[in-house]
Parts: sequence; C-alpha cells; structure tokens
Amino acid sequence: MTVTTLTRLRPVPAAEPLTARAEAVAAAEPAFSFRNVRKTFGSQTVLDGIDLDVAEGEFLAIIGKSGCGKSTLLRLLAGLDKPSSGELVHHGDNAHSARVRMMFQEPRLLPWARVDDNVAVGLTGIAEGKAALTAARDLLDEVGLGSRAQEWPSVLSGGQKQRVALARALAAHPHILALDEPLGALDALTRIEMQQLLERIWQKQKFTAVLVTHDVSEAVALADRIVLIDAGRIALDLKITLPRPRRQAAAESAQIEAKILDKLLGGSAA
Repeated sequence: MTVTTLTRLRPVPAAEPLTARAEAVAAAEPAFSFRNVRKTFGSQTVLDGIDLDVAEGEFLAIIGKSGCGKSTLLRLLAGLDKPSSGELVHHGDNAHSARVRMMFQEPRLLPWARVDDNVAVGLTGIAEGKAALTAARDLLDEVGLGSRAQEWPSVLSGGQKQRVALARALAAHPHILALDEPLGALDALTRIEMQQLLERIWQKQKFTAVLVTHDVSEAVALADRIVLIDAGRIALDLKITLPRPRRQAAAESAQIEAKILDKLLGGSAA
C-alpha cells in the first residue's frame, strides 16, 4: 500500500473563462487519484482494483447497493483506513493534501459542549480560545445557526445538528470534504434544504466534495459526476452536465435517474 503526495508548481490564476461547468471541471487539475486500489477484510474483497481521478473543485457522488464498498472508499480517502494494495495519490502541496475532513450520517456532537464549542473542535490545532470561538460563530452564521451558538445540542432538530456538523467539518477550510450519507436520516423537506445549503457553500468555498449516498435523486441534484460501485468495482462513471441550480423532479433529472437506476438494479442501460 502506498499513499503519495505530489507537489506541483501552481500557475498564476487567470480570469475564469465563460465556459460550461463541465468544461471547467475537465480543465481542472486533479485533487486526488486512486490507482488500482484494493481493500480486503480477511478473505473478503471490498474494493477490487479501483482507478479513479477526481478534479479539484469537482462534486463527485458515489452510489451503490449496501455493502458495495462505497463507504470503504470514502474512509480510505479520509485516511481512516488504508488500502490493502494500490496507491492513493494526493495531488498538490502537503498543506492541501492534509486538509481532508469527513462528515458522517450522525452529527456526532459533544452533548456536554455548547454549539459554538462543538464547531470549534474542528479548529483544533489551528486556532484556540477567543479566536476559535469567533471563527466558529462565523461558520454558524454561514449555515444559518448564528443565533443558536450558545445553546446545547440537545435542543436542536436533526437538520440543525447536521448544520452544526457541517460547520465543524468546514472549520479547517478543507481541500476535500468527504460526506458519508450525512443527509440520510433527515425528513424529505429538511433534506432538500440541506442539499441546497451544501451546494451553496461548496460553490462559495470551492473545495472538492465526495458524497456517498443511497439516494440517486440526491446524487443527480448535487453532483458534477456520479460513480456507481458494484461488487467493489466501478460499474458506471457518468458526468452530469445539467445547469445549476437543478430543479427537483425535473424531466432531465428524471431521465438521468432512470439510467442510473437501470444500471444499479441490473438493467441494460448503456
């Protein structure tokens, strides 16, 4: 197993051309790459030869049936586990490649700490004391919870707790944000609101986002590209070129969803 960081000289940024989003992603430098990555647990092979390049600033969604290996791939990316073989390459300088943060399905807030202190946990080793709390409250403003900074997590709704978890994950200004079904436990309306919030912050901060989800419509709504994993291998790699913001239940989205579901459920879509 090898984890590699590549350092490159970055060109002086020029004015952004007026091109489609898909063209911008295609022209971007890679943020990270998987090279023939395998992951086994005993005799069970979970990931079997994954080759994947993801561009800087790209929003990638990973879908697949339960047990297909998608969350394992995310854990490898976040450094929570190591490949059994193959190579994970972080492109760019060390400071960037080290800034990978992960957001889980459960908020995982500290019940004994107030909301702003929970967000400040994400600044450990970066800022302390008053500076950390000031930064935490700015982030809470960003996710629409500035007025709840001094409250306890127990009084927040599920969606509000996930907003706090998102603010905490963003505290270190991650280069890559790994999202392991963070909206899966929310009700339908709250989930749509959180999708819109996540998309707005991603567009503003320009980090690379990697979302694991079971929800095909969520993947189509948010992603520049969708990767379907089946039996530990990439079975579909599909670019989504619909303009943003994307309308829920739009005909164009429904056609893409049908193609993905057909592949996911064993159909014959091309």
